[in-house]
Amino acid sequence: MEIGKYIDHTNLKMDATSKDIAKLCREAMEYNFETVCVHPCYVALAKELLEGSNVGVTTVIGFPLGMNTPKTKAYEAIDAIEEGADEIDMVINVGALKDKDYDYVKKEIEEIRDSIDGKVLKVIIETSLLTKDEIIKMTEICNETYVNYIKTNTGFGTRGVTLEDVKTINEHKNELLEIKASGGIKNYEQMNELIEAGASRIGTSNGVYIVTHIKEEK
Repeated sequence: MEIGKYIDHTNLKMDATSKDIAKLCREAMEYNFETVCVHPCYVALAKELLEGSNVGVTTVIGFPLGMNTPKTKAYEAIDAIEEGADEIDMVINVGALKDKDYDYVKKEIEEIRDSIDGKVLKVIIETSLLTKDEIIKMTEICNETYVNYIKTNTGFGTRGVTLEDVKTINEHKNELLEIKASGGIKNYEQMNELIEAGASRIGTSNGVYIVTHIKEEK
């Protein structure tokens, strides 16, 4: 697979403008990225700009804190699908996980999964806030809820993804669950290490730099 197809080309800045999203979409089409990842308010714009291309639209739900109610997250996800989103990246309620309220976490994921009409669902667990045991537990929950991806980080936490995060998830996931690594991925070497460790999707705002500097890094 060409390297660009691993990438969700991302702009989740608080001050992102419509011009920024237009630029993101142009770059995604030029470099054949898998999707663009944008805030829900820009889903319809991105869908329009990407019409006729092979680039999908990813958006984020309960982002970046994950502390909305499950009903709010589900409504947000439904609205995003209606606006044209192809893939949903939802943030879990980390507090509920730390309370060991695993039923809450599981039911929340299932509510959003069941509301999006079979679209791709990625569950953001924010590894920067979790212990290794909590990462393993969330991997098991993602296995049990039959989501498409477990995603490591929002990019708004205390750190980005680490190689150890991905290795831990890869050791405990089932064959169906895929891994999206995100948060602080800046270059091809780092991206390649994460892919070799088990990631099959990469979320980054540095996609253009990565694909245009591969030869230099190699």
